[in-house]
Amino acid sequence: MSVKEDIHSQIVGGLADATFPIETPEKLLAAFPAGADTTCKSGDVSVTAGEAGGLLTAEDFPFKSATEVADVIVERAGL
Repeated sequence: MSVKEDIHSQIVGGLADATFPIETPEKLLAAFPAGADTTCKSGDVSVTAGEAGGLLTAEDFPFKSATEVADVIVERAGL
């Protein structure tokens, strides 16, 4: 599994219990198990939900699924 696939999978897993749609960045961070401190790691790559949230814009919302969130984050992070 590539770093991109691994991080993507961890984001989706972290949002498994989230209720969609998610309308705001604050609600998205709150949906992660440890909030902004939730960390996804793969090899030497580590990203927190708070860092990932910095890659999002107001136009990205609402998110309709965990997969959609993960798609946008890994694409913008250049993983």
